[in-house]
Amino acid sequence: MLATLTFAAPCGTPAPQRVPTLRVRSADELRGAMRQARQSPLAVDASGMDRVLRVDAERALLEVQAGASWKLLAAYLAQRGVALEAFACAPGLPPTVGEAVQQAAAGPDGLPVCAHVVSLTLVMPDGELRRAGRESNRELFRLALGGQGAIGVLYSVTLCIASLEASARQAQAPVDLCISDAAAAGTVRCEIECLLPPEALAAFLAEVRAAAHEHRIALHGISVRRTLPDRDAFLCWARRDWAAVQVRFGVKPTLGAGVRAAEIRRMLLCMALECGGSFPIRDPRHATREQLAACYPMLGAFLGEKRRADPAERLQNAWYREVCAKLRAEPCEIRWEKART
Repeated sequence: MLATLTFAAPCGTPAPQRVPTLRVRSADELRGAMRQARQSPLAVDASGMDRVLRVDAERALLEVQAGASWKLLAAYLAQRGVALEAFACAPGLPPTVGEAVQQAAAGPDGLPVCAHVVSLTLVMPDGELRRAGRESNRELFRLALGGQGAIGVLYSVTLCIASLEASARQAQAPVDLCISDAAAAGTVRCEIECLLPPEALAAFLAEVRAAAHEHRIALHGISVRRTLPDRDAFLCWARRDWAAVQVRFGVKPTLGAGVRAAEIRRMLLCMALECGGSFPIRDPRHATREQLAACYPMLGAFLGEKRRADPAERLQNAWYREVCAKLRAEPCEIRWEKART
């Protein structure tokens, strides 16, 4: 499901508990929904936009609606002798093409899917349908790729079939580290993903194990996968080769479980940053204002472009509200001190 909340109120207004949801299936319906949102809050459900629109056999291009799933895309191209099953089962890849493009998510070989995008069509907050690509409207193209859905609502994405096929051929499965922790039984599983320079991976994993022992954290498992640099997105999380480390841990099912899980996530994030690492911009919940600024110095310029295109801030989603709330907060310093042996 590809859903976006739009608001007529300025940023800072909390998301309403109940708003009408409008399911759209076409560009015209999406434009109408965005215009309707000028008067009152509206949730746009774009999961109905899930069709293949056209195939350019001569240039080996495929245009799909943003709500199309990777499974649908793989099945469609399999009939034409193109194997993309690796995208359909890639761990961590959002299920729809639009979500993957909005997050600049890493594909099966670690290369962000932005590398396969030739152009895209999106509906702007004023209801205007705009097309952007590598040859025209390049700045809008870069803002929308990895833009977390804050710039506009994606209608369609045009992909390079040869590039997708090459990525699928080079698919690499994550490396799962064997962890046997009896304390994990009966706990609620939580997780966080951190980005580490490959040369700092061993040191970070050693610190994770030491912290788990000292703070009595039940580890469910750790997975590591390689990610490659992104050359296209304005709000770039993959600015270099990273080792994407997913740490899965457990907390006891008590009333304070949520607080405990948040504390552990913040601790692990601080550890990653101390090792020269970062975190995916798609999930800024556990980062401080200072950490956001350090890992994403271009965030202020990105939000400036967003407000220039949407001065009334009609188009909002949970990510945008979270980031704005953090940047409005008073500067603070939160430190995690390494355990002393």
